[in-house]
Amino acid sequence: MDPRTSAQDVMRCDLCETAVVQMHCDTCLVNLCKACVGEHFSADLSKPHAIVDFNDRKSTPLYPGCKFHNKQQCTMYCNQCGISVCTKCLASDQHLGHKLSEILQVVDEKKEKILKEQTELNEIIYPTYQDIASDVQNRMSQLEKEYGDLSTAITKHGEDWHREIDKLVQKLKAEVDEMKNTQLQTLQKHLDEINKTMSDIKDEIHSIDLTEDSNNISKLFSITINVERYRNLPQKILPSLPKFVPGRINEELGKIFGTLSPSTLTLDKHGYSMKTIQKSPEAGSSPPVKQLLDEPETVTTIDIGYVYLYNVTCLSDEEIWTSGDGKTMKLYSINQGSLLKSITTKSGNSPYDIAVTKIGDLVYIDNSDRTLNIVKNAKIEEVIRLQNWKPQGVCSTSSGDLLVIMYSNDNIQTKVVRYSGSTEKQTIQFDDQGKPLYSSGGNFKYITENKNLDICVSDNIARAIVVVNQAGKLRFRYTGHTPAQKNKPFSPRGITTDSQSHILTADDYNDCVHIIDQEGQFLRYIDCGLSVPRGLCTDTNDNLFVAQFRKQEVKKIKYLQ
Repeated sequence: MDPRTSAQDVMRCDLCETAVVQMHCDTCLVNLCKACVGEHFSADLSKPHAIVDFNDRKSTPLYPGCKFHNKQQCTMYCNQCGISVCTKCLASDQHLGHKLSEILQVVDEKKEKILKEQTELNEIIYPTYQDIASDVQNRMSQLEKEYGDLSTAITKHGEDWHREIDKLVQKLKAEVDEMKNTQLQTLQKHLDEINKTMSDIKDEIHSIDLTEDSNNISKLFSITINVERYRNLPQKILPSLPKFVPGRINEELGKIFGTLSPSTLTLDKHGYSMKTIQKSPEAGSSPPVKQLLDEPETVTTIDIGYVYLYNVTCLSDEEIWTSGDGKTMKLYSINQGSLLKSITTKSGNSPYDIAVTKIGDLVYIDNSDRTLNIVKNAKIEEVIRLQNWKPQGVCSTSSGDLLVIMYSNDNIQTKVVRYSGSTEKQTIQFDDQGKPLYSSGGNFKYITENKNLDICVSDNIARAIVVVNQAGKLRFRYTGHTPAQKNKPFSPRGITTDSQSHILTADDYNDCVHIIDQEGQFLRYIDCGLSVPRGLCTDTNDNLFVAQFRKQEVKKIKYLQ
């Protein structure tokens, strides 16, 4: 057994390996007995050995060696260069005028930061992840129960159908029996009448037989036979059987029985919060999971049949809804580029804006009709009809609400209204100083909700992106980045966000898309040969779809790694 590492032995000197450790060199990190201290000193005279009692080890700092001056220790730290420096470095002109700190002070600050981060990891972050894991497990258990309840409901509905079908079968069979009995009774009565006539005929024949054998002339003259009566044969009764025409069993039966709405898994990275109070989104943001590509690339181009193309919104990662200058909204396959479905507006007006709800229903703005409409199972339902306002833009939120931007009849006021169904829940119109958040007038404005629940409006007249938080408090205005692609005035149109809480807006004057972060800082442009971009949307994989106003096409662009 090695006496230096055995748990059953005391610590031994690293030099003689026999004597009990009494001293420690903080410079070389060597354990020593008192007898070996001198030998350790003489072994390397180039170092200032710091010999301390073993129990006080690590009390003397081990300064880093200088990278530029051999055998020199660094006791200072250059904040501007971000490196440790020795006395010779300080004597040179290399760090002249730089802000310097004692390296021990920098170490203490570093230790304090590490300790604070360790405390946060131990006391906040790790317990929070434990809670999240427990929450996910609970959701899975709840999902099992709810799917079980769903299956039970379907089974019960099936049993109800079986009972109704059994009732229907018994009813039809009873009607068959009733028809059969009615016809049999009629035929039996007819048979009885025929049998009675046959009996009368037999009597007539018997009477004739008796007369023929008689010599009584009087009796012969007295017989009268009504043969004519029997020559008129009875009517033939032909019963006609009812026909059973079974209803056609096809795919419509599933719709009659009942259908399932699509299931969804929504990624909401802001759904959890730390166990203790954290900084608000205004104070800081999480590092991005995905990085922007150096060169965005066009994945595919889809030809759309409009003279002027205004809007695009994602139904799924495979399908997009589009609208333009006509009264028809069109659903296209992204991969095949083919038209899948068309919906004509109820009034025949062109839709101002379109969006897809959380459960996949299409909603559209009818500005001329002052209505917000929803398409359910190919049927159009009016959700909201305004009186003194006209709707401009709409988006669906993560909570299932609808945000509608609208302007007054006199074109003076503009506001954002949150609706739950047809119920108004919130109005956003003024900042803290009572000034309007949005420009007046009915020019195009687009709206979307960011992942951090900020509400983002593209205000073309104001040439700005206006961002407020969930409560409606102004966070910032983005007024473009100079120089733009063509160095023309910023002209924001369509707006969307992605999983990283980036805000993307179309700039139709400069034929590009601006990307800014959730704090309003410009990140980059997307060009990709765009021509007058208008409507924007992103799918769950952060692909960008751009509706080009005059080119009659939608471009799918990859811009994140």
